This record gives sequence, structure tokens and C-alpha cells, in this order.
Amino acid sequence: MSGHSKWSTIKRKKGAADAKRGQVFTRLIREITVAAKFGGGDPDGNPRLRTAIDAAKAENMPKDNIERAIKKGTGELEGVSYEEITYEAYAPGGVALLIEVMTDNKNRTAADVRHILNKRGGSLAKAGSVGYLFEGKGVFTLDKGAVDEDKLMEVALEAGAEDVRDEGDVWEVHCAPTDFNAVSDALTKAGMKPSSSEVTKLPSTTVAVTDPAEASRVIKLMDALDECDDIQQVYANFDIDDQLLASLED
Repeated sequence: MSGHSKWSTIKRKKGAADAKRGQVFTRLIREITVAAKFGGGDPDGNPRLRTAIDAAKAENMPKDNIERAIKKGTGELEGVSYEEITYEAYAPGGVALLIEVMTDNKNRTAADVRHILNKRGGSLAKAGSVGYLFEGKGVFTLDKGAVDEDKLMEVALEAGAEDVRDEGDVWEVHCAPTDFNAVSDALTKAGMKPSSSEVTKLPSTTVAVTDPAEASRVIKLMDALDECDDIQQVYANFDIDDQLLASLED
């Protein structure tokens, strides 16, 4: 398990704390608003919006909140105008980072991102130096105890999935972003409910981080970036051994 999978696991464990701070709802509302702005308010014809709505429902966001966010995106209600920006950066140990933000003040956000990186041993990278290391993928996570492996592979691959991976106590189904809705519908129809589903970016190569102090700095930087309100997603290509990672969580 590395990069995306490890950080996703860490974030799932700290999800309750994030929810208390209201960050989850804030990020989901921004994503729904921007998705509706650029792709229209009909989720059937806007895959990005549908994915955002599904994620919001998974977090038990009230229907009224979802509908207001859509209407703000389509202009039916007055709302804040967000700008999408991607920063490329490095964490300690040469770990590559892609930092996606949605902001109504890009100068403020740029200063915040730079401050977090500098404080935690990271640095901004030149445009194009990191982005090519990541590829867009649809990722579904399913608990092993809830699904049959052979049935999962049959359903997922027939729906267009590229791979079904063993990630410890869960299965991960990977697909192209364009096949996300087809795979999602197939899993739902087969009675297989993912514990998480998202269109994300996965690293093509990983960087092994074996020094405990360096691994700790990487995780602390990731955590600090995750706490910034304007940051929607952070993608990384670190590979930290499970035993080392567990020791950092103790």
C-alpha cells in the first residue's frame, strides 16, 4: 500500500475530527458548486457533479445543502466565485505533491500554501515538474468482509474497471475517470456498496521513505495541508512501510 492508499487510510481514521471542524462539508459544497458551474446542474449529464453529490450523500449532507450548492453554481442563487488552482510541490525526502485548491482569493491561498510548505520542510516546484507523475483514476474501496472477490472482479471488470487490487483489509477497484459512473452503477446494482468512491489522481511511481524522522515530517506536512480550508485535495507519491506508519500513529 503506498501513496494514495496510505493517505486515504489515514484520512479515513481522522474523518470524525475533520467533520467536527466542518471541513468536509465546506470542501464538498465548493466541489458541487464548481462542478455545477462548469458542467450544468443536472447530475445525469455532469459526471463530476454526480460524483460530488454521491460523496456529499455519503457524508450525510442534508439535501437542502446540496441543492443550494448546485443553484449557486448554476447562478440561480448568489454565491462566491471560486477559482481552481493546482500547485506542484515537494515534501521532505523528494516526495512529489499535487495540491488542488478552490479559492475566492488566490493571493491569500498562495501565501498559505507556501507558508505550510516552508514550515514543514516542503517546497513549491516549477510547473510541470510533478504533474506528469500522476494520472486521473476512479477508485472504489470495498471492505473485504462485505464482498466476494470473484464476484467483485467479474462485476467490476465487465463494467470497464481496469484493475481490482488487494490493499490489506480492503479491495480497491481502479478505472478510467470516464468509466467511473458505469462502474459505480454496476457495483450498486450488484449490491456491493463501496466504503469510499472518488475520482482521484494516482502516482505512476513512488518514493520510498524509510527514515522514521523523515516519514514523520511527510505525514505532518500532509496533515497541515489537509487542514487548510482552501485546499480540496493533496496527492502524494510517498511509500511508507506499514509497520513504520503504524509507529507514527501511536
